[in-house]
Amino acid sequence: MFVRIFPFLELLKNYNIAKLRADAIAGLTVALVLIPQSMAYAQLAGLPSYYGLYAAFLPPLVAALFGSSRQLATGPVAVVSLMTAASLGPLATSGSENYIAYAILLALIVGAFQFLLGVLRLGLVVNFLSHPVVNGFTNAAAIIIATSQLSKMFGVSVDEAEHHYETIIRVVQAAVHYTHWPTFIMGIGAFAIMFGLKKLNPRIPNVLVAVSLTTVISWAIGFQQDLKIDVSRIDSPKTAELIAGFNNALDEITILAEERTKNTGLMEEAQQKHDKIAFLEGKRKEEDLTIAMEEAKIRAASLRKEIRNLLFAGVGQPDGFTIFYLKDETPRNANPDGKIWRMKIGNKPLKDDSITMTGGGAVVGTVPQGLPSFTIPPLSAKVVMHLLPYAIIISLLGFMEAISIAKALAGKTGQRLDPNQELIGQGLSNMAGAIGQSYPVSGSFSRSAVNFQSGAVTGFSSAFTSIAVVIALLFFTPLLYHLPQSVLAAVIMMAVIGLLNVSGFIHAWKAQKYDGIISIISFIATLAFAPHLDKGIMIGVVLSISVFLYKSMKPKISLLARHEDRSLRCMQTHSLQECEHIAMVQFEGPLFFANSSYLEDSIRGIIETKKKLKHIILVAHGINEMDASGEETLSLLVDRVRSAGLDISLCGVNESVLKVLKRTHLLEKIGQDHIFNAPEQAINKVFPIAHKEATEKECPLLTDSKS
Repeated sequence: MFVRIFPFLELLKNYNIAKLRADAIAGLTVALVLIPQSMAYAQLAGLPSYYGLYAAFLPPLVAALFGSSRQLATGPVAVVSLMTAASLGPLATSGSENYIAYAILLALIVGAFQFLLGVLRLGLVVNFLSHPVVNGFTNAAAIIIATSQLSKMFGVSVDEAEHHYETIIRVVQAAVHYTHWPTFIMGIGAFAIMFGLKKLNPRIPNVLVAVSLTTVISWAIGFQQDLKIDVSRIDSPKTAELIAGFNNALDEITILAEERTKNTGLMEEAQQKHDKIAFLEGKRKEEDLTIAMEEAKIRAASLRKEIRNLLFAGVGQPDGFTIFYLKDETPRNANPDGKIWRMKIGNKPLKDDSITMTGGGAVVGTVPQGLPSFTIPPLSAKVVMHLLPYAIIISLLGFMEAISIAKALAGKTGQRLDPNQELIGQGLSNMAGAIGQSYPVSGSFSRSAVNFQSGAVTGFSSAFTSIAVVIALLFFTPLLYHLPQSVLAAVIMMAVIGLLNVSGFIHAWKAQKYDGIISIISFIATLAFAPHLDKGIMIGVVLSISVFLYKSMKPKISLLARHEDRSLRCMQTHSLQECEHIAMVQFEGPLFFANSSYLEDSIRGIIETKKKLKHIILVAHGINEMDASGEETLSLLVDRVRSAGLDISLCGVNESVLKVLKRTHLLEKIGQDHIFNAPEQAINKVFPIAHKEATEKECPLLTDSKS
């Protein structure tokens, strides 16, 4: 029991210096990939990049110690990061304090759900996400993730639209208007380095090399060019007017939001006093305030877009200051500095004495040095209920990704894998991560492969990975300041290329056409509804369950006949000759309330079609279960067949169904002499009776011809 609670104790058996050395080398190698990747994935999740390092600190260690896989590398991953951003988008602005708090709370909920599933041994619940659905979603997610990084690659900023494809259109329009070419070149250069090194020698940590080189280049050339200025240094009345209008719109939104909050309190008070008139007046006022807020938001977004599209030329002055003119309004005698300057603008008012002008590319910036604070995230019932559906989807998707990787590695090492223990490990890693300021994590395919190829023997390799991340947080964060954002975008785009799997659609189609259709619809729906990724998944799940229910309601019912190889096969599939007097009906699937009437209708149709029919043999080896409705239908079927002057027998009845027949006394009604172990036994017994007055010369059901 002690080992079950602390499974890592099992790893200590026969642990020696050689294994320690192998784990240390593998763990440090994974860390070289994890550190830059985690920062990139954090930004994909809508968080400051250093939160990726926090997510790479405790979760890998805890997942390895309490999981069952010895090579699985846990930490930030692309799909879970994207799902985190999708779930938190409606709640708060990306990167804000509330957004970060919700992300940490989401990790706690995800971890608690996974842990609960593992403790209750409910790992099979993951089967609700069928492979075609996951394949369609993963391919769509790869495209969404890659395209979401285009704004960073081009060095442009746009507001997110209701749908992802609309956001991408805005990015393309902004890039056509202006692209910061040094940013684009940095991103493409990182691509070239990573791709080239991967082809040259896969063992070289190509991500680390790309990040290191571009960071040094960024520092050397002064890639970031930001200036804090007073609005008076912008010589443009139009710009001043736009800034004032934008600030007024944001102030109006703040005032309206406060009024709506106050009105909500009055409505709750009226509801408690059962004052319906006051409540309805509050409801009307709430609608007016909401409309006014939406109008102000649209106005602010329009002004923000105009300000972002302004391009300035900087002209140095004798006093050392720089005056900024609109690019097309620069005085003829002026001597611009050669840069194109833009104004940084977000969701906060622009301060007249502190406007940020940027003439270079975006970098990671200041990364807090030291370990994160360890606190339990504050719980809010309202927020928890909003996040719970997303947390369930993230839990299942994350676990599917982790367990599929773990199974692949276990197949190579011969290790025994316990899915429920893996759920416990993933759950504890997310909960521990939440205490250490982490957002949701899962098993990573690429880093697990690196861990395995580097010679990891036990889960202790992840302990060395965590130690390396701790050292980076304590001593090396200043070195990350000049890391270009476009390079992190390239890291993400390079990583998600491996998620694209077109052959998965073809494979699903070849297995079953409906699986191929479900996979394609899941793919299209996920793309269409992005960033609301949960809708794409739910559509796929509903389709999978619908197909399952349809197939359960209409299981395959075959009429069997003798094949030339002497086996009994489907008459229609193989175009076989049937017996006029005996119908061998094979039912495949459980006989229960949803499909019992289908069996009854099918046998009625057979009776109506075959005028010379005398006996029905129900081949029941495919009936693995029977409920009360199925038993009642079978009882009525026996009565109707025999009242029509025919007879019915069963063969191949399995033990569980036979017990039902005995308990309900249906076995006595059918007759013990009408229950046979095998089809051949049933045919030999039924043949003389059914063919007593037959005119056919040979019965197609017999292995040997009889007159």
